[in-house]
Parts: sequence; structure tokens; C-alpha cells
Amino acid sequence: MIIAIARLQNYRNCSLFRNSKLFQFRGNFEYRWCGGLEHVIIERPKITGLTDVLVKNHFAGVNFIDTYHRSGLYKLSLPAIIGREGAGVEEAVGDGVKDIHLGDHVVYINSSSYAEFTITNSKKVAKVPDGLDLKLAASLLQAGGVGLLLVQLVKNCGAHVIGTVSNDEKAKLAISACAEHVINYSTQNVVDEVMRITDNKGVHAIYDGVGKYTFETFLACARRLGSLISFGNASGKVPPFEILRLSEKNLKLMRPTLNNYIETEEEFRKSTAELFTVIKEGKLDIKIWETYKLNDARQAHLDLKGRKTTGKLILQL
Repeated sequence: MIIAIARLQNYRNCSLFRNSKLFQFRGNFEYRWCGGLEHVIIERPKITGLTDVLVKNHFAGVNFIDTYHRSGLYKLSLPAIIGREGAGVEEAVGDGVKDIHLGDHVVYINSSSYAEFTITNSKKVAKVPDGLDLKLAASLLQAGGVGLLLVQLVKNCGAHVIGTVSNDEKAKLAISACAEHVINYSTQNVVDEVMRITDNKGVHAIYDGVGKYTFETFLACARRLGSLISFGNASGKVPPFEILRLSEKNLKLMRPTLNNYIETEEEFRKSTAELFTVIKEGKLDIKIWETYKLNDARQAHLDLKGRKTTGKLILQL
């Protein structure tokens, strides 16, 4: 496995890439033509744009979308460095960047974070407030253990929460996050239990990060005028279905993505400021499941895909 590739040309014809030899480097790994290891260059990236910032990464978040990029479910232009969020220290800024300075602790999204250094656009970079741990900040932007976070956020809005889990251990975690009801879908019928709890009315809103295996079940749990928010594909993509089915209960179906939902610099800064405030006020408890070295990113992906985790996974760089 090549951990991080900055610019890789003729990769289809090079034995180093084709045979997946195990090389472990810190920094960005680059080679410019095929041949021996004397042609390998490991260099610090340089900013070129007016709004570029160079971050020396301390931590990178591990998210399901990273496994989608790696597997090809969500296609990237190759070569590519995966990872969509990170936290570190500002090392260089473009001339057009006014409110971020050298030495600032920052978090960012929408860039290649499985690397020692990352260049990204300043519009998706935010300062970490004084007193907020950088590792904790790295666990916030694209989440992980989303279910536990959603329980807390929705409860803070005054809603009643029903959680669905795969085992008793996760049931205890859901209860600790203040879910009022917990359904173990390994041993219970989710639709029957939801209807029992809601007096056969169903629920107003459903947040589904699993996708293929849960979509039909959750669709049946929605009440009239309810909403189903499908935000993940942990079990695979939702198959095509007849849209007229939504008319039976006048349901709303949404498929948001973070990059489109929070697109502008103003939206990103406002959202991160609100998130940091909730954390500092103690209204959101973040659970970090495990911290891995970059060389152990493969194991992190295996743990995530194996549904073994109940919180955020972090790479330490």
C-alpha cells in the first residue's frame, strides 16, 4: 500500500503501483517516471494559489466516505490522496488569505488529509478556539459515530428519539446518549417496535446512514407527512425505487451531502462556530473510538467497514 501519493504519472504501467508494494513514508510520496527507488522524491508541498493554505496535519478523521473513495463507489481522479477532514497547524498561507495566520490551530474539510501536509482552500478552513483540544476538533467536522451525535443534537432540539442498534453494547451507548427507546434490529422487528412505541402513527423524521439494508424498513416507519433523510451507504447504495411510493403518506425524501449543504466560506465558518460553541458548553459528548497511526489506516478501514466501532476513528500523523 502506498500511503499518500501527491502526483503519480504513468501509474498504470509502473510495477511499484501495480504490485502494491508496501512502502511507508511520512509526507507526500511522488515519483515522476518508472525505475528504481533513486527516482522517488519526497518533498514538502508548496502553495501556489492566493487562497491556498498549507496545513501540517496532526490528526485526520476517518469516515465512511474514505472507504467509498478507496473502493471506487465514489470515483476520484487518480492518482488521489484520500481523507476529507483534518486538523493541524498552519504552515503557509497565500497572499489572499486574511484571517488565518502562521501557527494557528485549524480544522478543514474537502481535501486530502491522509498525509503529513495538506494544501487546501481557505474557505473550508476554520480556526480552532483556544482551549479546544486539536484531536477533539479533528473528530467533529464530518463526524463518525454519527448516530450518537444525532441522538444528542436531536434531544437538544426537544425531540423524542428512538435509536436502532445491532447489539446490546451499542444499545447501552445509545441510552447513555439519551435515546428514550432503543431497538436491537438483530433480535427485534424494527417496524413493529416503532409502531408499538408511536401508537401505530410512525415517526416524523428518520436519519439513515446505513442505506441499502435499512431503506425499506425505515420508509415503512415514517408517518404521514414524515421525512426520510438518507445520508450514508454503509451497507451499499439504495436501489432505485418508484417515486410514487412517497405519495402514499406524502413523504419527503432527502439525500444531503456535506460539501453541497455547507458550500460557501460563510456557511462553513458559521457552522463550525456553532459546533464549537455546543462542544464548549458541554451539550455534545464526542466519543473517540480509536486513534491509529497513518500506517494502520488499512486496519481503521477494516474496523469501520466491519461495523465494530461506536465512535470516531482518528489517524495520528
